[in-house]
Parts: sequence; structure tokens; C-alpha cells
Amino acid sequence: MPIRDLREEKNRLRKRYRSIRKDYAEDFKAELDKRVFKRVISLYQYRSAELVLTYVSKELETDTLRLIEKAWADGKKVAVPKCIDGTRFMRFYYITDFCQLERSSFGVMEPIEDICEGLAAVPEKSICIVPGMAFDSEGYRLGYGKGYYDRFLSDYKGVKVGVCYSDCIKWTLPRGKYDKPVDILITDRFFRVIRPKKQERRE
Repeated sequence: MPIRDLREEKNRLRKRYRSIRKDYAEDFKAELDKRVFKRVISLYQYRSAELVLTYVSKELETDTLRLIEKAWADGKKVAVPKCIDGTRFMRFYYITDFCQLERSSFGVMEPIEDICEGLAAVPEKSICIVPGMAFDSEGYRLGYGKGYYDRFLSDYKGVKVGVCYSDCIKWTLPRGKYDKPVDILITDRFFRVIRPKKQERRE
């Protein structure tokens, strides 16, 4: 599929899944978020992790605020991303309180650099909670079109956990050569361990 068509198709799907989420009633979304949260914290990979890398959820996203509080209560470190101005890269910073966040120009809550410690190296026992407007059966995601997470995940060696609503799961999503799948996909209805293809295991 030509790259122009790929972008157009991804944008079409973003509109579709954004519309689905906008139609959720507040209490209905809260129940879905609760189910996703319970599945995440039941994972062995979560229980054994020393560090949780996660986005700070916005209104239409799968909630992570409860997960952040749970990780703190469980004695884990939490780090959240900040987009680097003028680039398509992001850096993670440790946070210990929500007051260490500020709203960026994109409307995303990000760590305040002056008071937060930057993540110098990712410990071996870590998981990354990965956002997406949609995911497919092979763990590929439909992001927001900026490429920040794909760039980060290309070098990340820990466990990648995609979280999403089951209404936003598609059997196959359009993908580019730089798109990276997650290792585990969690929704309000199920969780799925993604098995790498044979050629991927040999690499």
C-alpha cells in the first residue's frame, strides 16, 4: 500500500475509533477502565516490575491514573513521558505525585523538567504501558500519528503492554515498517499474549 494511502487509511480509522470513544457514557467508560486496570495489575509482569513506564491518560484514553496510584502504593517507581520540542522523540521522567505534572501545548499532562528526575537507563524489570486508538490481533497499534512511541519502543527491551477498549480492536490494522507491536494486549474483555512470528524470533 503506498505511504500516502496508508496515512489516509490510518487517519480514517482514527476518526472512527475516536467517535466510538466519544459516545461512551462516563459511568460506562469508568467500568471499562476498571476492568482494564484489574487485568494489568494481575499480570506477573506487573507484579515483578520495579518500574512502570506509562502515559498520563487524557479524557478519551484508557485510564492510567488509577494504575499510577497503584504502582506507587506497591512501592514501584513510575516514569511518564515528555515530548522533546522540535523532534519526534520523548524522554521519560520519574514522578512521585500528580502535582509534578503540567499541561503541554498538546493538552497532554507531562512531567515538569525542573523538579523531576530524568530516566537515565531503563532497569531490566520494567513494563511499558502503551496507548493506542486501536490495536489488532498481532499487537500492532493505531497511534496518534506523531510516531513518538514507535521511536521509543524500537529500543525498549522491557515488556510492552498495550491497553485498549475491546470496541477498538480490529483483526488487522494497516502498518508501516517502523510500527512496533506490543508483547501483551489488554482490553476490558480479554488479554492476549502476542506470539512473535518465526522470522521475528530469529532476528
